[in-house]
Amino acid sequence: MASGVPRITIVFGTRPEIVKLAGLARRFGEAATLVNTGQHWDDPMSGAFLRDLGLRRPQHNLEIGGLTRGEQIGRATDCLSRLLADQEPEGVVVQGDTNSALAGALAANAVGVPLTHLEAGLRSFDRRMPEEHNRVLVDHLADLCLAPTEVAAANLRSEGIAENRVAVIGNTVVEAVHRLLPRSEQRTSLLRAYGLESGGYVLATIHRPENTDGEALAAILSALAAIRAPVVLPIHPRTAARVVAAGLETLLHKLRVVDPLPYATFLSLLAECGVAVSDSGGVQEEVSVLGRPLVVVRRSTERPEVQGIWAQLVEPGPAVTTAVAQMWDELPELHARLRTYPSPYGDGTASAQAEQAIRAQLLEAIRT
Repeated sequence: MASGVPRITIVFGTRPEIVKLAGLARRFGEAATLVNTGQHWDDPMSGAFLRDLGLRRPQHNLEIGGLTRGEQIGRATDCLSRLLADQEPEGVVVQGDTNSALAGALAANAVGVPLTHLEAGLRSFDRRMPEEHNRVLVDHLADLCLAPTEVAAANLRSEGIAENRVAVIGNTVVEAVHRLLPRSEQRTSLLRAYGLESGGYVLATIHRPENTDGEALAAILSALAAIRAPVVLPIHPRTAARVVAAGLETLLHKLRVVDPLPYATFLSLLAECGVAVSDSGGVQEEVSVLGRPLVVVRRSTERPEVQGIWAQLVEPGPAVTTAVAQMWDELPELHARLRTYPSPYGDGTASAQAEQAIRAQLLEAIRT
């Protein structure tokens, strides 16, 4: 830390990690080494996001995309351990609950480098979710747990994580949305290009493993097709592959299927939709910033802060269509009401708070 700025390694591998770590990476600048595990390995799912967020290309790419969960974690942990041992950074930062985050945490622990977990403390209490195991393990390995809300911090304390390892900073998604959401006139032009009207369509995303097996996926796509409004579906590569494998192509005919979108384009469509339908954790956060209602197609959620205000949790199937219809019936009033609620994820200063907390942690580690 000769320059006064600690040298850190930031590990990511998926679009949400890129979005949420971008502000912190910009704040550390050249003192941050960026490592992309390649968990999302194609350009629309990763490279385009880096460009949109104004980040330089990562110094290291591990190319673990397309492997099984165990292979991804094992290979990335091995590669990261070697990299950290060679470069000797003063800290490692991971975000969320991905295989990449767990690999980064295991590697930092193996080499003895202080670990920061951004977005710590989220819990679905659903052990069927691989992500639940990932996030719990990362939290207990971390030297510094940066929680987005007091609810998340309480989860950490209840598991015996010491108070001095926990800080509540909000969620960096708030600043990412504010930074990248196009202006109103740009959003209007985009809607015109898509042949859509503000508030007159549903935006849907489906990608989680629990929703992309044949039976669940068929139920969700059938429910989306039954909605009496245009449904725009940016299709995740996993979902597209499962549609073909299960022979469900005909269920897409009533939907407006598009390729994965640049983040700014997606935010525009989310900000202007009537209702969103998704199984994404990030979308649950984004609607709280944008003031849009969301039907969450999940068995459980690790973001209880948005439930009952912006979001409604439903099982795959006809409940999706019913929930959208109920929201649609009161849409102008619902939109107006949601705009009055502040996001539970803070005021857009989470990256600044994270930088300050990491600097303080690493300075204390050097002293001791």
